[in-house]
Amino acid sequence: MMSVRAAAVWALISQYASFALQFVASIVLARWYITPDQLGRFSIAFAAVTLVAFLQDFGVTRYINGERDLTAEKLRSAFTISVVFAWGIALLALASAWPIAVFYGDPQLLPITLVIAASYLLVPLAIVPQATCQRRMDYRSNTMIEVGAAVANALTALILAILGHGALALAWGAFAQQAARLLISQWRSGGMLPWPPKIARAADVMALGGTNTVQVVCSSLSARAPELVIGRMIDSAAVGLFARASGLALQLRLLIAGAVTGVFYPAFRRIRDSGEPLGPPYLRVLAAYTGVTWPAMAGIAVLGEPLIRLLYGERWMAAAPLLTWVALSQIGYVALPLYADLPVLMGRLKPLMRCMVIETVLSVVLIALTAPLGLEWVAASRVIHAGLWVVIYLPLLASTLELRYRDILLGWLRSAAVSLAAVLPVLLGFFIGQGPAELGLVQAASTVALGIVLWLASLRVLGHPLYAEIHEIARGLLALIRRSSPATR
Repeated sequence: MMSVRAAAVWALISQYASFALQFVASIVLARWYITPDQLGRFSIAFAAVTLVAFLQDFGVTRYINGERDLTAEKLRSAFTISVVFAWGIALLALASAWPIAVFYGDPQLLPITLVIAASYLLVPLAIVPQATCQRRMDYRSNTMIEVGAAVANALTALILAILGHGALALAWGAFAQQAARLLISQWRSGGMLPWPPKIARAADVMALGGTNTVQVVCSSLSARAPELVIGRMIDSAAVGLFARASGLALQLRLLIAGAVTGVFYPAFRRIRDSGEPLGPPYLRVLAAYTGVTWPAMAGIAVLGEPLIRLLYGERWMAAAPLLTWVALSQIGYVALPLYADLPVLMGRLKPLMRCMVIETVLSVVLIALTAPLGLEWVAASRVIHAGLWVVIYLPLLASTLELRYRDILLGWLRSAAVSLAAVLPVLLGFFIGQGPAELGLVQAASTVALGIVLWLASLRVLGHPLYAEIHEIARGLLALIRRSSPATR
């Protein structure tokens, strides 16, 4: 079984490799083959389907990773429930394809939605095999699953886009991604099928599934509402621009630290089972997570215009101000990592559901109020919602983990300070050199490099916990490279 740090190293490898594939593919597609209107169509169909399809997991992954005594009988019951529930959801998603096309008045949405919905028929047979890999901290297998899925998505989408299939190429890419995830997860788990079916120990899964359903519905609504509302109230090209901005910000956020959060849930389960308090390790996770994601999001916010121009070209420039607002909102959304996982782990289900419902209602209301005013207003509403999100979840996390507000605030202040140090050279460069609209490669590269140096220096000077984590992860990577080197065999 891997240590937490070794698992984190493999999670980072997975994240970086998957990101590189998806990122390069998105640039090629956006520059030469996919227009904002085509991306908008795919985004509308994907958002509409995932409102339903996100229910498929039904808390099974969380159950497998969090159950104290996971017997073979419990695992078989979880798998059976997962497949039955997930296939029902997939069929519902397929049935919704025609109503979605009618609602948006766009017949081209029908085949796109059908392909995306059909991909979710494959999902349940991968959920449990991948969750068992995570439970035993086998992030080497998890890396193979995620990278293989990313390769399948990128290659399929690129080939079909080159052949002129537009938005449908993106839909088939999503289908290929789920097919690859299924095949590789089955291979790495040694082959797992829910046969013969068993539901004798289903009560615990069903109880957690109810809570997970509330979380997934709320998260899905909050995440997908902008695209669905913009598509209805403006047009698909506007959806494409918003999706490009939000997708880039989210991709870069996940690149920085997204995969590592999956490592911490089973790690915190072990701490809980040992009877030790969760507060102290959580403060270290919070500091490390914000210490790396906040500077990155702040940098994306100030470099929004040059990034869009460099990566996607002039026809996507309307997405630049949206990217700035969305990146700023991510600073709020990452301020409390594991905000839902830890209350579930500690049995705080009812207060968690209350928080989820409140913040989701606020999210949808803000989008509905700002959509008639234009795309920038919708993007700006995400910053307001992120602030409210922190206010809603902070008391829950503090009470669940028995933390003092000042300890959390101290972690935030340190991360805010290193974030300011990271973006200061870029801002000074705008003031004394070229502004965002004229920014050249030399100025951009030099100010970003200087920002990284100042970030690392400020981590050490301020005694930020992230500095020690970076040092340990670097040692782990070097050890992994040495073990893999032919000279050491």
